[in-house]
Amino acid sequence: MTNDEVIKVRGERELTARAGHLFAGVTSEFICAATDMDTWSHRDTRKAIAVRMRSTLTEGEVVARKLYTPAALADEEQRDHLLAVAGMGARVRICATGLPHETIIIDRRVMILAGTVVAGDREFTVTTSPALISGVLSLFEATWEAATELTAYLHRDPPQVDVEGRRILQALGDGLTDEVAARRLGLSLRTYRRRVAELMRLLGSESRFQAGVHAGELGLIP
Repeated sequence: MTNDEVIKVRGERELTARAGHLFAGVTSEFICAATDMDTWSHRDTRKAIAVRMRSTLTEGEVVARKLYTPAALADEEQRDHLLAVAGMGARVRICATGLPHETIIIDRRVMILAGTVVAGDREFTVTTSPALISGVLSLFEATWEAATELTAYLHRDPPQVDVEGRRILQALGDGLTDEVAARRLGLSLRTYRRRVAELMRLLGSESRFQAGVHAGELGLIP
């Protein structure tokens, strides 16, 4: 790619074909910000990228920073993967709020931005524009500073939630509709929704899905 070039690709196959070599060419810094482990690639592609980068991480040649939302900790396999990545030398943090951009920045010279899903394939923008990279990097740094290191996040003390609150969190985790959950818990719909809003604030969650994920991480629900 030439300086300031911007290209758009659709789907992971095209992204890997046109930009996959960039992952093997990292020399100093690798930055990744994503909602969860499945944002960027399918399992096989992710493994291939990991193999390409493993030697540079273990040898300390590359500074790697990875930023995720709590959705990345939704199950034990993903948590174990992130702990393994951190064990190889990468810095991993969890941010309580949504990410302004889902992106990969390589050596501060190439950036890949994840876009929307169109006709079943996600669009990606690949750019070498210093102005674009600098702008997104500034947003990343601000979010990174406010985020929590992975191990500290996993070992934080759980908030105090009463029995009714735990039952509401369980309903969220089960994916029940408000009407069904309120009826099952013997609450009015208005009271149920008020309690849900209170619990979301308590857990620092921006969505009901996040609240359910957080509750599971903290052992508030089975």
